[in-house]
Amino acid sequence: MAAAGKLDREFWHDRRVLVTGHTGFIGGWASAWLCALGSDVSGIALPPPTEPSFHELTGLKSRMSGAIADVRSPSDLAKAYEAAGPDIVLHLAAQPLVRLGYEQPDETFAVNVMGTVNLLDCVRRFGAKAVVVMTSDKVYGPGDGRTMHREGDPLGAHDPYGGSKACCELVVESYVQSFLNAASVGSATVRAGNVLGGGDWQLDRLVPDAVRAFAAGKPLVLRYPDAVRPWQHVLDAVQGLLIVAQAASRRQSFIGPWNIGPPPDRTLPVGKLGDLLAAAWGQGARVTHEGKRTYPETHFLAIEGAKARAELGVVSPWSLDALVQRSVDWYKGALGGQDAWKLTMNQIEAYQADCSRAAASTRG
Repeated sequence: MAAAGKLDREFWHDRRVLVTGHTGFIGGWASAWLCALGSDVSGIALPPPTEPSFHELTGLKSRMSGAIADVRSPSDLAKAYEAAGPDIVLHLAAQPLVRLGYEQPDETFAVNVMGTVNLLDCVRRFGAKAVVVMTSDKVYGPGDGRTMHREGDPLGAHDPYGGSKACCELVVESYVQSFLNAASVGSATVRAGNVLGGGDWQLDRLVPDAVRAFAAGKPLVLRYPDAVRPWQHVLDAVQGLLIVAQAASRRQSFIGPWNIGPPPDRTLPVGKLGDLLAAAWGQGARVTHEGKRTYPETHFLAIEGAKARAELGVVSPWSLDALVQRSVDWYKGALGGQDAWKLTMNQIEAYQADCSRAAASTRG
């Protein structure tokens, strides 16, 4: 497959795109970028899961069509899907928290697995040119504690959340083999690394926890400072998702799973990232390593994103310091009363310009 080079603005302009989970963090940024590209964007999701939320702060509700529906309800989902009439489907609706997976495993599997089944059944019944399902970097089986996971590595389950996402990969595969390829529906899965960026307010996530602590003049308390993760900006994940969707639509068949992960130098311990967040925040922000460990965590998790970079032209233009600073700037701006939509659009414009420069440099 030839490299795509960069996001194709003409492809997305006026295209009908359905984003499930548009009231969440990654779904919100994806919807905002699609609005900036001139897409006809609609969404299906439950109400925003947090207060505040990216969805409310940016006014996304007034900028796109949105249906409040539960992906666990086949009838509600079908009604909303048929009304949207999408050309491209980006499935991001999920129960996204490892901690909640331990506390509510049944709901985690119901949302993540059966929600995906219900969504793909809508694609089967009502059609689309392409569907991309976002799973997770946690779909892989046990590694050796130092090697990055590649797309061909075996799937596995360390916890209910990761297990539910590994099941999603099998759900996609079964629908591809049974229905989607025969109907010439392009399809793929995207496995993204740990994302950070402005507008995430979930509990038990590093950046939102840091923002709440620093804004209140308290230290960020870490439970697993030595745990290693692949860190990338939310726009890296969204860029990968959109470029994969372009490729799937053009191929009109299953194009496989894709790791969307950062270069190796952005895989580092939680404690190190916490220190970078504190330094970027300033004002005496500090980090402690005294948090209570309430559930197990994988010590080393890293994914190799070379395939997407080589075959699809995906780039990661912001350094680790830059993506941390961009995240902090968004939060500080929004908390200080700045227009969250303008903050978001400014970051998307800067990111697109830096992607173009990075792609040109790579070609040169």
